[in-house]
Amino acid sequence: MSAPPAAVLDVGGGPGHYAAWLADRGYSVRLIDATPLHVAQATRRAKERFEARDGDATELMEPDEAYHVVLLLGPLYHLHHREDRLAALREARRVLLPGGLLAAAAISRFASLLDTLVRGTVRDRGVWPVVERDLADGLHDSPRGSDLFTTAYFHRPSELRDEVEDAGFSVDVVFGIEGPGWLRAETLADESAREDVLQVARAVETEPSLLGASAHLLAIGRS
Repeated sequence: MSAPPAAVLDVGGGPGHYAAWLADRGYSVRLIDATPLHVAQATRRAKERFEARDGDATELMEPDEAYHVVLLLGPLYHLHHREDRLAALREARRVLLPGGLLAAAAISRFASLLDTLVRGTVRDRGVWPVVERDLADGLHDSPRGSDLFTTAYFHRPSELRDEVEDAGFSVDVVFGIEGPGWLRAETLADESAREDVLQVARAVETEPSLLGASAHLLAIGRS
């Protein structure tokens, strides 16, 4: 990643957790989000350290080749259609300087399946049909009133790589963020157990055969 004060566009940056962290380290950050509440929360958090604006990931109101880094750490979750995800990725490429860095996050196709195992809800008749559809086509449709994750799209690791490449990026790497250790969620309050989970995650974070065992994926690309 470029050194501060490189320009960073945080697309779908929510209430500004990442933007604030980067701004505190000297980066010039603009946050874009489609939810007015999130923009208001980010503006309060910013305290003039970064800028927050309304915006659509698929149609950015930003100039060409203006940023060193673009973060898409949420928008791909919420775009059900491949054309829309590609539109967001192509917009990210348009606003990046040549050789600029993209960080694009996705939810693993197998996240809900493994989560039901951890939670003990495999036999829940209201949950399992949702999991089956997640596995079939990635379209996670959370029933009204359920405590399942909101309606979203779940990627296969290879699919995330393909979409980033199809948008014109070269892909440096796809990471499995949590690694398989997130399945030990009940032990993570213990510092020693947490360090074990981190060590395992780092050991296999780019192992293709285990990427889907992470709940989240992160593609790093270059424009």
